[in-house]
Amino acid sequence: MPERFLIQGGRPLRGDVTVSGSKNAALYAVAAVLLTADPITLRNVPRIADIHEMAEILRAVGTHVEVEADGETIHFHTPEITSVVPPAELVTKLRASFLVMGALLGRAREAECPPPGGDVIGSRPLDVHFVGFRALGATVQRRGSSFHVQAARLRGGRVFFDYPSVLGTVNVMFAAVLAEGVTTIVNAAPEPEVEMAADMLVAMGARIRGQGTPTIEIEGVPTLHGADFSIIPDRLEAGTYLLAGCATHGDVRVTNAIPHHLDSLTAKMREMGVTVTEDASGGIRAVADRVLQATQVQAVPYPGFATDLHPPMAAALTQAAGVSLVHERVYDNRTLYVNELRKLGARIIIGGDSVIIEGPSALSGSTVRALDIRAGAAVVVAALAAEGETVIQDIGHLDRGYADLQARLTALGAEIRRV
Repeated sequence: MPERFLIQGGRPLRGDVTVSGSKNAALYAVAAVLLTADPITLRNVPRIADIHEMAEILRAVGTHVEVEADGETIHFHTPEITSVVPPAELVTKLRASFLVMGALLGRAREAECPPPGGDVIGSRPLDVHFVGFRALGATVQRRGSSFHVQAARLRGGRVFFDYPSVLGTVNVMFAAVLAEGVTTIVNAAPEPEVEMAADMLVAMGARIRGQGTPTIEIEGVPTLHGADFSIIPDRLEAGTYLLAGCATHGDVRVTNAIPHHLDSLTAKMREMGVTVTEDASGGIRAVADRVLQATQVQAVPYPGFATDLHPPMAAALTQAAGVSLVHERVYDNRTLYVNELRKLGARIIIGGDSVIIEGPSALSGSTVRALDIRAGAAVVVAALAAEGETVIQDIGHLDRGYADLQARLTALGAEIRRV
């Protein structure tokens, strides 16, 4: 029988928790190691399944990968690219796998990949990636079920994105760092994970300005060198634990959160009546010791409210008095969690691109599924707030995004078992 979580809910979460390195930022960093023939060491890498999948893709194209005993320090070395066609069966498992296109194009001037896999949370067109590659002088062709990109020479160009695609920004940045001349990305994604990827490239010898803003300028260099680099804390994991504390009327402090990365979340938690404080050392504490109030949320690109925090926020809002609304403006299939929360007794419906929640709901344990990483976070948050036992199936999705979830929740006072 597949593994499941059993959660006995109704207990306030209290205490301190330290989150892992950012899942998304680490995936971008792992792809970036392809851009140099020198060794790279990454630290504070989250111990999650997606990282292992990405490492397998790199091994298939020539990277030597060594994981230290702590599981959070990984050494990479790609002395030569042995293949520009990573195995389709690996690429199609993981959305971030498509970043090997930009890295291989930058280093080897050629790459071929099928469309990436990952969670089924809506359409994510690849056109923005190809617009950027073509602006640098590459040709893009469809070969059966895969895309082939190639360039005899890469030259800097001006790239305008119709929307601030995170993966598109990173992919074009990877190709541009080894191109001739200057590349300017207009309407670039300003997410902290994108900024960190650029900072890592700078540590490898790239010349990049404007990361963390909507306009990024990249001056190409002939080669990149090795680096020793640490991954930033995961703002989405931090947000999930803070929301779990809110939903259970608890008191949770994330000791290593970066406060400005979570401004959009903490503003909404304050609207709900949660007392939020930021430590001088950088942590965030959320105390939910009063009746939670309904609020309205719009999931939009950074620095707006993160779409990946939409599902756990909706779960927390089931415990808020009044009618709350969460409007999704990033993905068109983000609401897979709604029917699972209804199984627990949530009064929640979908209206167009919005989710409408009436609370507070007296949630009761049931059997639910983690339908994707963040839908899984939603059912965990709701299960912690529910009375009785909840069985969560398909927890492999949670393993992809949350390292040591059981241990961390247990340390906060939750009763959770993996069976």
